[in-house]
Amino acid sequence: SHILGYASQISSEEYESRKNTYSQNDLIGKTGIESVFEEYLKGKNGTKQIDMDVEGTTTAEYISEEAVAGSDVVLTIDANLQKVTENALAANIQKIASGGFGKAYDAKAGACVVMNVNSGEILAMASYPDYNPADFVGGISQEAWNNYTNNEAKPLVNKAIQNSYSPGSTFKMVTAIAGLETGVITTKEKINDTGIYKKYNSEWKCWYYTSYHRGHGYQNVTQALQHSCNYFFYETGDRMGIDNLSKYALHFGLGNKTGIELPNEKSGAAASKETYAKIRNGATMGPGDTLNASIGQGDNNFTPMQIAKYISSIANGGTVVNPTIIKSVLNSDGTEVSKDEIRKYTNEKLGIVDTDDGITISDESIEVAKEGMRMAASEAGGTAYNIFKNFNIEVAGKTGSAEAGKDSNGNDLVNAWFVCFAPFDNPEVAVVVMIENGGHGNYAAEVARDVLIQYFGMNESTDVDESMEATPFVEQIR
Repeated sequence: SHILGYASQISSEEYESRKNTYSQNDLIGKTGIESVFEEYLKGKNGTKQIDMDVEGTTTAEYISEEAVAGSDVVLTIDANLQKVTENALAANIQKIASGGFGKAYDAKAGACVVMNVNSGEILAMASYPDYNPADFVGGISQEAWNNYTNNEAKPLVNKAIQNSYSPGSTFKMVTAIAGLETGVITTKEKINDTGIYKKYNSEWKCWYYTSYHRGHGYQNVTQALQHSCNYFFYETGDRMGIDNLSKYALHFGLGNKTGIELPNEKSGAAASKETYAKIRNGATMGPGDTLNASIGQGDNNFTPMQIAKYISSIANGGTVVNPTIIKSVLNSDGTEVSKDEIRKYTNEKLGIVDTDDGITISDESIEVAKEGMRMAASEAGGTAYNIFKNFNIEVAGKTGSAEAGKDSNGNDLVNAWFVCFAPFDNPEVAVVVMIENGGHGNYAAEVARDVLIQYFGMNESTDVDESMEATPFVEQIR
């Protein structure tokens, strides 16, 4: 699936063959590393001088300039974890589409990113549906090309970095942190969710009201994250305003390219007055649009890679990480290229500008977000508790179900998100799952569970088994 490159060492003949097969603007993720790191991989040609007499007989042969071998670009990908991630993602999409969770959704595509929360290293990255790289060796046939390009699920697009989506409730940690940092809410304050947020001559319903015809009642910020209470975040967003919300979203890297060392990364967009006006020919953003943005809808559109960066930055205590698939670059003379040089080179190649917004988030606000996520996955009543209630390791997570328009028959499309990190006490790894029209974020959590089982080596020691029986679960768009 759409990873990153082939083996780090390639011959000059193989390099030239691949270079001729794929263009620099190729959307296929597997050739991305080679197009970005061409200068390192190719090395330098040497020169051999041959002397001949007038009769054409070789009289001397010597090297006037030695060839320099290309560097080895070593990736961060864990091959076994990559395989499990690909298989889990494919199985989950097929289970959703077949009604394995009780109701069938027309799910055909998705992505999963697994990241080291402290270093930003990508341990696995999958995009579904996949394609066969062998089809492109020596030039792809017209028939195979048409099959790929006419497939509505777009198998040639790396959905982890080349598609952006509304994040739904996975965005609510941003709203919580922004609300705490701006002082419009406190850790002790409780907001009464009556079910319908009545403001600005409109009614904004909490998902809980839609399902059960009542509100969550009084919720503090961690409880609001645990239960994914729309009402709480409507009120928080309304108090602070869109400018503050946008500022903290951008701080976590949402709505901007991450600088991952692959071509054609999409920037997405963070909801703001500027974004609203740009999309709508100068129109002015209204208060209702801020409410929508506060629960991860509206103009918020992010790639799964951006979401992985954001979740990792919360998990590690607030340090915003830069995603990377490069473990090291080893020169032929045995020296290693510095991380700073690699970052500078990649930024110049891809047109990325690193900036410092000067924002420092308090430890208290980060811990509140982490605790709310822990409660969502590891405490009864949490929106992902049914997936992790018997898990060997304490997981912090968040579900999200995001409106994605309507299909050709007028049916609502709902993308499913699940984000998490583990272990809660000493975070190591973050997992982000996105299923196009996956219905409910809770469904996507099974992918993350399978990935964590592999990562922590629980395959033989755990009693956690996947049930293929339909389990009723009520979750509305939020």
